[in-house]
Amino acid sequence: MLKQYLQQSTSQNGIARYSAIENTVELANLIPPTVSYETSGDTLIIGPTSLIERIAEQLPQVQSISLLSVDGEKGKEPNVYFADSVQISGYLGAFDVQIQNHGVSTSLSKVAIGKDSFDIILDMSLNGVMTEEVPVPGYFPVGRGYPKLADALEQIPNLVGTFDKPKFFRLDTDLCAHSSRGVKGCERCVDACPAGALSSEGSDKTGHRIEINPYLCQGVGTCATACPTEAIHYALPTPKETQKFIERLLRNYFQAGGEKPIVLICGSEHETHNLMALKVLPENVIPVTVEELPSVGIDTWFAALTNGATQVLFAASRRMPKTIQRVLEQEVATAQTLLSQLGLAKETINILYLETLREGAPNLVIEDLQLRLGELEGNKRTRLFTSLDALAQQFNIAQVTQPLEASSVYGAIECSTKDCTLCMGCVAVCPTRALHHDGDIPGIKFVEQDCVQCGLCIKACPENALTSVQQMNWNKVARRSAVTLHQEEPAKCLRCHKPFAPQSMITMLQNKLQGHSHFATPEALNRIAMCEDCRVIDVFESMANDPEQQLRY
Repeated sequence: MLKQYLQQSTSQNGIARYSAIENTVELANLIPPTVSYETSGDTLIIGPTSLIERIAEQLPQVQSISLLSVDGEKGKEPNVYFADSVQISGYLGAFDVQIQNHGVSTSLSKVAIGKDSFDIILDMSLNGVMTEEVPVPGYFPVGRGYPKLADALEQIPNLVGTFDKPKFFRLDTDLCAHSSRGVKGCERCVDACPAGALSSEGSDKTGHRIEINPYLCQGVGTCATACPTEAIHYALPTPKETQKFIERLLRNYFQAGGEKPIVLICGSEHETHNLMALKVLPENVIPVTVEELPSVGIDTWFAALTNGATQVLFAASRRMPKTIQRVLEQEVATAQTLLSQLGLAKETINILYLETLREGAPNLVIEDLQLRLGELEGNKRTRLFTSLDALAQQFNIAQVTQPLEASSVYGAIECSTKDCTLCMGCVAVCPTRALHHDGDIPGIKFVEQDCVQCGLCIKACPENALTSVQQMNWNKVARRSAVTLHQEEPAKCLRCHKPFAPQSMITMLQNKLQGHSHFATPEALNRIAMCEDCRVIDVFESMANDPEQQLRY
């Protein structure tokens, strides 16, 4: 339907737009891995007694229907159950429904149908028992407004058999900034998931880890947008493939004679609304259809600008789940802050809420930034900074270092040198090696471009010597360079004279342990100033020279 409309264009930009779309390989051709649901159609309807009984009559095709009343009214059907409270977990084919009566918890499916779980839940209660903004497969929270009852009644009879769903996301634990050595850091993906599919598992002793439940995941994409390291990303297409698609689309548009393109990112589920938007917008607006709006991150937005796009828009709706709206608006706000620092109109990257189109076409940005970088390489941050540095070179930056929002994933780490003992706890937990140590001299080095502001180093520091500063450093050389946060002369082993620790740490330990019974002799105190190998050698030599000393301790 969308392509048919685009094909009708007769203007130069319209012809170039259709040519670009026709000659750029579609991302939809890719097939991701899947998970399977098994369901026999056992359905539970929740709500006021009279209402759920009427709805049950509208599902004659469903062989197994159980009813759970929320108002306690007796009904005419024998399969109506009552509960003081209800808890539901699971997904299509595996819903665990626990009800509580007079303090006793019971599995409703075992009582009602003699099985471990229900397959489908039709929830007519006002707020819904399950609270996820994006309902899990097989759960229909009609009572809270979406989906419509008619749509649910149409779908439920067909939910019998085996169903496959894509495994939308991949998680690279090596890149994840959530946890290290028992310390918790970044939780942006968990906070950004409206489907309850992401969770932090584990403990301080066993370690924390992010887990994705593929049966709950709906492929919304907010987790990928929020992730600063690209640890979590779409399985197929990958973020880099999506970005290359847009870069090639713009190249093909220019080759076909198009001018001043505007990229409109559209969700694949809302083709009718996307078409309505395109009918209002000028013909230099190129639709890019993705699985979900937040699946395309800030690196791709700026890559579009540095490949000829004059503007990047999102065809969104005010009816989107609040979490999706919040994450998208937050990321766009960060992009707009960067644009403002460059002296560009913040609307260059913007959300186009489709409801506003009733008032007519919006004001569009048509300034050609005169950049054609081509296909960008590297990881998410590298690709983003390649675009930002190109823009910074093109436009005047009023101030090299400028502040960003407190939630930003870009910035620096500052160290209080009077408090730092160079214990290297921060270096040990840093997931990107933004904090690292090189050479024999005790010291902490820092690369600002690699820092994702995860907070792991700050939590790991026993002396509270580190603080984070959210900012954008437009000086490319300074941002990429390793700077020394703190450095000291090394202590040299009293025996072999090799450097092995910061001198201040050795001095501090000797002062603190002086007078302790285990370090009562000068020889024992001196061992603190020896490397690990020489310390052992010194102990055994001392024992060999004076075997009876063991009896004195």
